[in-house]
Amino acid sequence: MLSILLQAKPEGAFPMQSIVMMVLIFGVFYFFMIRPQQKKQKELKKYRENLQKGDAVVTIGSIHGKIIEVKDTTVTIKIAESTEIKLEKSAISMDATSQFAAQQGAK
Repeated sequence: MLSILLQAKPEGAFPMQSIVMMVLIFGVFYFFMIRPQQKKQKELKKYRENLQKGDAVVTIGSIHGKIIEVKDTTVTIKIAESTEIKLEKSAISMDATSQFAAQQGAK
């Protein structure tokens, strides 16, 4: 009985198939999850580095305002006539700002 089981399994085929499957799974994982996330992070970093005085922005907390001062890691935005707040650049949302700009352009 043991000799029948040993003869039924081809030598060397199973380990090679599992290695190929692992490489394929990693490739799919990389191209559909890791790479797009890295690209989005680079775009977000570039967007935050290029913020300028006068840009209308939306923060992650949904505060709308206009940039009045830009420093290395912070921005000061005007949210009302006499109200200014200082925020980290990381608090500026690229997605919400672009959606807000598209809505303002459509009006």
